[in-house]
Amino acid sequence: MDLEALQARLRAFAVERQWGTFHTPKNLSMALMVETAELMELFQWMTPEESSAASRDPVLKSRMGEEMADVLLYLLQLADHTGVDLQAAVEDKLLKNAQKHPVPGAHFP
Repeated sequence: MDLEALQARLRAFAVERQWGTFHTPKNLSMALMVETAELMELFQWMTPEESSAASRDPVLKSRMGEEMADVLLYLLQLADHTGVDLQAAVEDKLLKNAQKHPVPGAHFP
């Protein structure tokens, strides 16, 4: 997935609809949380076992995909509007997580 190309498509989509004044970091972060809550709602009353099996239901799997896509799209827009390089941020975070939570017996410099 080419994140920069996707961000450019999202930028053009918003410009065509004159949404620029609404796409502030505050509003985009709030929209991101709303979409995350909609994803969470799909699993709300499931047992852990039911949630693990949920993707076997084609209708539910499709709904999960739609909500996950919404989350990703808002996250990409938020990164674009704040100038955060998501690829660099992810690489940095993975390194920090590996140092914070090392494999038992492994040593990091």
